[in-house]
Amino acid sequence: MPQEHVLIAGGGIGGLALALTLHQIGVSCTVFESVRELKPLGVGINLQPNAVRELEDLGIGEAELDSVGIPAREWALVGLNGCEIYAEPRGKLAGYKWDQYAVHRGEFHTLLYRKVVERLGPDAVRLGSKVTGYRKESDGTVVAIIENRSGGISEVAGTLLFGADGIHSAIRAQMHPDQPPIHWGGTIMWRGTARGIPIRSGSSFVGLGTSRHRVVIYPISHPDGDGLADINWIAEQTYDTDHDWTKSGWFRPVALSEFAGEFAGFVYDWLDLPALLAKSTVAYENPMIDRDPLPTWVDGPVALIGDAAHPMYPTGSNGASQAIMDARQIGRIMLDRGVTASALAAFDSEFCEPIGQVAMRNRGAGPFGLLNMVDERCGGQFQNIDDVIPAHERSAFMLAYQQAAGFAKDRLNAAPPTIPAGAIVNRVAA
Repeated sequence: MPQEHVLIAGGGIGGLALALTLHQIGVSCTVFESVRELKPLGVGINLQPNAVRELEDLGIGEAELDSVGIPAREWALVGLNGCEIYAEPRGKLAGYKWDQYAVHRGEFHTLLYRKVVERLGPDAVRLGSKVTGYRKESDGTVVAIIENRSGGISEVAGTLLFGADGIHSAIRAQMHPDQPPIHWGGTIMWRGTARGIPIRSGSSFVGLGTSRHRVVIYPISHPDGDGLADINWIAEQTYDTDHDWTKSGWFRPVALSEFAGEFAGFVYDWLDLPALLAKSTVAYENPMIDRDPLPTWVDGPVALIGDAAHPMYPTGSNGASQAIMDARQIGRIMLDRGVTASALAAFDSEFCEPIGQVAMRNRGAGPFGLLNMVDERCGGQFQNIDDVIPAHERSAFMLAYQQAAGFAKDRLNAAPPTIPAGAIVNRVAA
C-alpha cells in the first residue's frame, strides 16, 4: 500500500508535538502554518508533569526546558486580604517523577519548532501556508485546501488531516458549521512580564484576589546574579455581561494606564503589584474565551486537537499540556490501529467527552474555584481559612481537578510510557 502521509493544519504547540510524535513512531507528516515567520511570541504558560513526562519521552529533557523556563515548586491561592487559602508543592517536590515547568510560551514554541526541523527536515513545516478547509475523497483519504502567502490556492492530499489551528480553527468551522459562537464569561485578562524578585518559594505560582478580581504571578526564568527573574503576571477583572468584550483584541498591546488602576490596592509586605506592573515593557489584553464542547472531534479522516478541539480558559494552566497529551495519545492509538480513520475514531471515543468536561471545569474557574467558595462563604474576609473551608475539603477539591485533567500524582507515576521506546506504527488496512 502507498506510504501514509499525515497533514497537520497549524504549527503551534499541539501541531508541533504531533509532528514529533508521528516522526517517533515512523509516520511522515507535513505541518502547514499560516504565519510567515515563527517568532517567540507570548508570555508564560505552565507544563504539567504529565506533559513534561511526554516531552522527556520525545527527547526534550530538563536541560532544554531549563533553557526556556523553570520548575515550579509551589501552587498557592491567597485571598485579597493577603491571607493564604491553599498551598501545595508541585512537581518533584510533590512526589511526582517529573517537574511542572513554568516556561515562556514563545521560547518553548521555538524549541519545539527547532526540534521538528532538526528531526524531520526543513520542509516539514511550511510557513505562510494556511489550511482553509478540506475535502474527503472516496478512497478514504483527504485533501487539504491551502492558501499561500501570496493568496494563491493549492491542494495537498494526505492519509489523515489534523486541525491544530486554534480556537478560530477553519477545520473545526467546516466540521461543525452550526457551532455556537465563541463564549466569553465576562473576564478580561492583561498579561505581561517584568523583572523582579520571585516571592515565596522562589518559584511559586500564586493566584491572589477574588473570583472576579485577581492576579496570577509566577517566574518563568531562573534568577540572575542579582536574584532577579522574569516574572509572568496575569491581571484579571470580571465585568457585567453588558461589557463589550469584542473591543478587546487577542494579545492587543495596551498601555498600563488602561488597567493598572484596577489593581492599585494589591500591595502587601511581600508583594507590591503596582510596582511590578510598572516595570513591564509591554502589556497585552485578552478576553478570557473558550467554546462549548463538541459532540465529536472527528470527521472520517479528519480530527481536531488542542485548542481547535477543546479551547479552555487558562484557569487550570493545562491548555498547552492537554495539546501535548492529545498528540501523544494519538500516537499511542496509531501503534495499534495504524494511520487510519479508525484510529481517529478511537481517539474521539476515548477523549472527546472527558476533555470537554475538563474545559467546562476550567470555565467554572477550575482550581481557582476555591476563590469562589471563599467569596460565597465569607465574602473574602477571613483570618483562619480552616474556619471557612476545612483543609480536607480544600485538598479534595484540588485532587478532583488533578484527576479530571490527567495529572493526579499516583496514577501518573504508576502509568507505563504512553509510547514505548522504539515503537513503530503498524501498517494496517483502514
